[in-house]
Amino acid sequence: RVVIAGGGWGGLSAARHLRDLAPNAEVVVLERNPFFWSCPISNKWILDIVDSAYLMHDMLLPARKYGYQLIQTEITNIERDKRRVRTSAGTIEYDYLIISDGIRDAYDVWFGNDKKAIDYTRNNYPSAYIPSTQAMAVKNKIRNFKGGTMVMTLPPPPHRCPPSPYERACVIAWHMKTNKIPGKVVILDPKPRIMPIGDGFKAAFDELYPDIIQYVPNAGIKEVDPFKKEIKTAAGDFKFDDAILMPPHQAGNMVWSADLIGKTPEGKPTNWAAIHPTLLHAQGDDRVYVVGDAMGAVSKQFGHYPKSAHVANFVGKIVAGYIGERLAGKQVTGKLPDNLCYMLVNGSPREAISVQFDYELLSDGTIKQTQIDIDVRTPALLEEDFKWAQRMYSDFLA
Repeated sequence: RVVIAGGGWGGLSAARHLRDLAPNAEVVVLERNPFFWSCPISNKWILDIVDSAYLMHDMLLPARKYGYQLIQTEITNIERDKRRVRTSAGTIEYDYLIISDGIRDAYDVWFGNDKKAIDYTRNNYPSAYIPSTQAMAVKNKIRNFKGGTMVMTLPPPPHRCPPSPYERACVIAWHMKTNKIPGKVVILDPKPRIMPIGDGFKAAFDELYPDIIQYVPNAGIKEVDPFKKEIKTAAGDFKFDDAILMPPHQAGNMVWSADLIGKTPEGKPTNWAAIHPTLLHAQGDDRVYVVGDAMGAVSKQFGHYPKSAHVANFVGKIVAGYIGERLAGKQVTGKLPDNLCYMLVNGSPREAISVQFDYELLSDGTIKQTQIDIDVRTPALLEEDFKWAQRMYSDFLA
């Protein structure tokens, strides 16, 4: 029995391909949400370039089609020593476990145990980087913004979908420009420069929104006061009229529950799952795999794979193949993913930029990353984006 904890891009991709690659395995997916919501493309949804039906998908249809069991339930604990998962619907044992838990918002880095500040920030300045009601809240926030300063804090790397906060800033700026809403978008970026797709985003900021977007590098967060609407950073202090506050990202709760968080040489938590860089199972437990955004570092050259839907889908397929090989008594052959992201930067005309990452395994065992930026914004890249999304949906949801 293969139990998949989490029905996101990585988990559902693994479930779908296990039917082909491990046909004799019983596959069970545990997912708390009643339907699949795609964070990729959601910035376009904010502007109504796509509707909700483009992002929302039925999860029962692929479960029936590909022959796995889908249980809507909340996972409460993972007991690796007993190879079982506790859920609100009962306990289930596994032979292999795939954790596809995504991320969690680490508000405690800003506020410690101050639950009042955490709840106030989450409710009033949501980040909308986890499928939930926050996406609609951010959409309504942007639609109802009458003017002033809109601040966006970016999580320090590694974080989910690295270029998407810049895309969101462009979407908001285009909305303000088109509707003549007075004000600006202030991007507080802890990094020293825009990355990835730096030249493409910089050109969009400078050429399309020079009077709207204010980009602030090296703006690591020192203190956030959501009640007074003040933020102190390493690059100065800022006040805001409204905000989208993105705290640091960490591996989701299931990885912590399973005691799979890595440790630094000093013994501190890395905040991400410790995994084998090519075989992708947990360090010290080859019956447990981690796929998607919760994965830890895999290379001394670049650290983490991009925490993207494309990588999650690809890794889900890779892990399904690994389990299939093991069940068939075959030698497991290491495989590497690739990555591809498209970002909308202009709403009229609708233009996008893109970035591609390719990977190869060097003779010393290091995974090498090659990054290819396409910085010239074109309508053709947005069309490629929609084709990419349909290709991905067809792979594991149709």
